[in-house]
Amino acid sequence: MGTLTSVAFAAAVNIRFRSFHHRDNIKTTTTLPKWQKRLCFSCTEDSHRFRAVKCLGNDENSNSDNSVGENADTHKSSVLKTASRDKEDDETSNNSSSASSSSSNEFGSDKTSMPSTISPVDSSYSSFQIDSFKLMELLGPEKVDPADVKLIKDKLFGYSTFWVTKEEQFGDLGEGILFLGNLRGKKEDVFAKLQRKLAEVSGDKYNLFMIEEPNSEGPDPRGGARVSFGLLRKEVSEPGPTTLWQYVIALILFLLTIGSSVELGIASQINRLPPEVVKYFTDPNAVEPPDMELLYPFVDAALPLAYGVLGILLFHELGHFLAAVPKKVKLSIPYFIPNITLGSFGAITQFKSILPDRSTKVDISLAGPFAGAALSVSMFAVGLFLSTNPDAASDLVQVPSMLFQGSLLLGLISRATLGYAALHAATVSIHPLVIAGWCGLTTTAFNMLPVGCLDGGRAVQGAFGKNALVTFGLTTYVMLGLRVLGGPLALPWGLYVLICQRTPEKPCLNDVTEVGTWRKALVGTAIILVVLTLLPVWDELAEEVGIGLVTTF
Repeated sequence: MGTLTSVAFAAAVNIRFRSFHHRDNIKTTTTLPKWQKRLCFSCTEDSHRFRAVKCLGNDENSNSDNSVGENADTHKSSVLKTASRDKEDDETSNNSSSASSSSSNEFGSDKTSMPSTISPVDSSYSSFQIDSFKLMELLGPEKVDPADVKLIKDKLFGYSTFWVTKEEQFGDLGEGILFLGNLRGKKEDVFAKLQRKLAEVSGDKYNLFMIEEPNSEGPDPRGGARVSFGLLRKEVSEPGPTTLWQYVIALILFLLTIGSSVELGIASQINRLPPEVVKYFTDPNAVEPPDMELLYPFVDAALPLAYGVLGILLFHELGHFLAAVPKKVKLSIPYFIPNITLGSFGAITQFKSILPDRSTKVDISLAGPFAGAALSVSMFAVGLFLSTNPDAASDLVQVPSMLFQGSLLLGLISRATLGYAALHAATVSIHPLVIAGWCGLTTTAFNMLPVGCLDGGRAVQGAFGKNALVTFGLTTYVMLGLRVLGGPLALPWGLYVLICQRTPEKPCLNDVTEVGTWRKALVGTAIILVVLTLLPVWDELAEEVGIGLVTTF
């Protein structure tokens, strides 16, 4: 979207810029008075003559002397004093020289000089600059109406709520207004009162945000950070509806995720696959792909594992939606991201409405990972139990014991359950549910990393604030880059986050009120479990506890 907009903007400006130079032979009878030429200090003499642009201080409808007088009064306060004095002199002598001045202006013979305090600007550059500003206003989001700003300022704010001392731009492109001042009560009560008044004054036209005051010199006397109030139009601040193309893309990604989950189920049967297939997937020098028809007999056996992986993903998204319904928060459809190693990277779910407060952000963000983790832990535990049951021996699959070195937490749990002899071998016989639970917990842990718009990033932003998210995010990127977390999956996951999920979530309507202590403790505990899950087992510990055949020197 940004690229297309930039191309359209450049093309429009280029056409305007080039067309300006082809108007030298055009004649027009439109004439500007001298005082307006001096007021139009960003345009040159030629641009006055042909009126290529609407100059500063020149109204499009001012074609008579009366309209000229009205425009002069309007623009006196926004131009140089020298130009104002020139205007008064020209009006005094207008009756005696109007004919000659009109004639000379019409044929371009008037050589009126610019005021000495203003340096002349090239006409083509002036045209480009003014048209750029106009085009940016047209392409950018709609700004708050100045008349509404004055009305809202008079009706909403005051001695009993919030005394406004300053106004600044608000929003990504300055499309809103930020009111700075002094709070005159408890911030939650004041915010609720202001929201009610805003609905009475402007209806459903604007959204009011309560945020921490940027660059505040000190905390609020009543405790906590100083607050300010931002105003944005609803169509600008609220996310748009899901389009048909987004539904199509989501469906395609889901089908690809089903395929990657089935592929994971087939790969789990590596000890049963034909040698040429195993060589193609394990030998980095293999180039010639095998006959895929050789995999058909293994699809049925791969389906239970694929169902388990897909079930965890769907359960994760169901947790998000169930937590959003009581809060009246709309969510987009999930965009599943396929991955051949884990079955899926998870899903991207967007907020389709503005969150009311930070507690809501934490609750919805944690609900999905907790639901997915609960099902994953159940599968993992049942799979470990079945792996030790002789009656389920026919359902077991052989996996490399090095697999259990990928997670410190899960590796130690597996070692405690299966025993030293089982894990201290080249391969380990486990039930497919262990793989499903392992992949589900790993995917959940990756999604709970405290960075960007991941579930963990949203939870940390809601619980500890945006500044804390920056610190957590930088630490996470460094650990992924050094492969301290995630092992061989660190690089693909880091690229996925940088491409799809790096931007922090937008602020809530009430982005100031702190969440409860137990929510912060819950988020902190989740981050610790994430680190333990994604932290690989180092060789010394693996050799000591007997996870895989490790030779240390």
